[in-house]
Order: sequence, then structure tokens, then C-alpha cells
Amino acid sequence: MTDMKTNTEDYLRMYSQMVRIRNFEDQANQLYLSAKMPGLTHMYSGQEAVAVGICEALKVTDKITSTHRGHGHCVAKGADFKKMFCELLGKEEGYCRGKGGSMHIADQSNGNLGANAIVGGSMGIATGSALSAKRLGRDDVTVCFFGDGATAQGLMYEVMNMAALWKLPVIYACENNGYSEYTRTDEIAAGSITARAEAFGIEAFQVDGQDVLAVNDLAQKLVLRCRKGEGPFFVELETYRYHGHHVGDINREYYRSKAEEKQWHETRDPITNFGKWLTSEGISSQADLDAIQAEIKADAAAAVAYALEAKYPDANEVDMHVFLETA
Repeated sequence: MTDMKTNTEDYLRMYSQMVRIRNFEDQANQLYLSAKMPGLTHMYSGQEAVAVGICEALKVTDKITSTHRGHGHCVAKGADFKKMFCELLGKEEGYCRGKGGSMHIADQSNGNLGANAIVGGSMGIATGSALSAKRLGRDDVTVCFFGDGATAQGLMYEVMNMAALWKLPVIYACENNGYSEYTRTDEIAAGSITARAEAFGIEAFQVDGQDVLAVNDLAQKLVLRCRKGEGPFFVELETYRYHGHHVGDINREYYRSKAEEKQWHETRDPITNFGKWLTSEGISSQADLDAIQAEIKADAAAAVAYALEAKYPDANEVDMHVFLETA
């Protein structure tokens, strides 16, 4: 939907989508801790309002590009739990037949052009998608998700220059979670992050990435403007990752304190705060929200159980899906 979110169904869907992301990540973390999942994963917990607030402003045909911390974007754009967990576990029924894993999930049926393990690696893909939409006369919008650390990549400046010159329908969404791996953002990024886009004449905005309504309100407006040919745009979203850089980053006190983490958990949690707003406005009861939580938790657990029993792709597929087959 692309109209402003003003009714109970819309609000509860946004709440449910954030809960879905949190539960997916909880299960993914357990798969890692129990040594059932190959490789590492990068948790999105804490940043749910960014993905949901933006993706709720998009149509299915609109596109997104994602990052190594991309499960939240995938879920918010409409992905299925079973296919996602199958992908994480290397199973045939995964979105990429188990060959992409955590950092390379793509769901083209829902407009997710894919996650990218290269920091800032999808910026060219997103800009190319926007160029394609413009040249083909479609009103599709592309959102490029990336972290604050990716602002150090030269590719960002090349594509923003092109997007500005050609007025492409792309929104560059910088999820500033305060840290580039293990280093504070203010130690690696000189000056203002939004000023980087403004240097190219791109309108830039800052928004509280823990407030799903604020994110969605801004996203609705910018998506509509993109459809009218007024893009590109740049948005810096202040947010926070609850876990470490990856699931193995457990002892984090050498670069951020437990007190800081506790404060974000207790005062800035996007799901808790949105739930409080829903009940205070009489939109939902706490019992209804608890029921949503319980149902989604059960769905996630069932999807994990399904994925654990699913089959692996045949060994003869090892060299398939590497290059585009045109014949």
C-alpha cells in the first residue's frame, strides 16, 4: 500500500512485521549457537522499524537491495520463513537453493534484488535498477539499504552523482546503528553523513530509526515524490543493533558498554514502544499483541523444524546457477 497508514489493519501489520523480524533473528541466533547453521550471520534485531517503516511504503514491484545484515529487509519485503531458513541451512527449497546463505538471500518475486556481503556492494545494483525503471517508463522505486560504514565506499559517490544527474527514482537509506563493525561511527565518518548526499544536490533527511511511524511517514512521502520524478533522495536513520557485528561477536565491552546496550533495550526498543503506542491509542489491547507475538513465535519455530528436515540440493547442481543461461 502507498497511502498513509491510518487504520488498525495497517498498524497491526507493521507491528507483526517487526515481530516477525525479531523472531526470525532469535531463531537464527539459536541455529548458530547450536552449530546447526553453517557460517556466520549478522543480526538485525533492534533495527526492525527501519526495514518495516520503509518497506510498508513500497509496492511488490518496487525494488530493494540489501546488506550482509539483511534478514530484516527480506522479511519486511514479504519473504517466507520456511524459504529463508532453508536458505540459511543450505537447503534446496531456499530462495537461492541454499547456495546464497545468510548474506546473499534474494527474493525477486517480492522485489528483493538481493543481499550483498560486500560493504556498499549493492549501491550500483540499486542505482541500475532505478535507471532501468526510468528508461522503461515504469513508476517503480528502488530503495538501497546500507550501513554507516558503507559511506566510506567510493562507489556510493559515483552512483549518487549519476542518480542526481539523471533524477533517478532511488532512495539511499543509511542505517546508522552507531558502529562500523567494532568502531564508533563518529571515529570513521568525518562531518555530516547527510552532507555527503547534499554535495550532489540530493535532498537528505534524518529520522529516528526506532520510530516505525516516523520512518513510514517519511518513506511514504519520498516514495510518492520518486514516482513523480523528483528523486533521488537520501535518508539517514538513527538506529541500533542489539547484538554484535556478527553472532560470534559476544564480548563487546572493549568497544561499547553494557550500560549503553541496556539503555537502548529499555528505552528505545522499536517493538516495545510501538506496542505501547498501539495500546495507549486504543488501537489494540495488550492481549491482542501478546497473541500476535505467540503466533509468530510458533510460526518461526515450525519453519526452523521444517528447514532442518528439508533436503539439500543434489551434488550435480554445484556448477549450476553460476552464470545466466540464455539458451
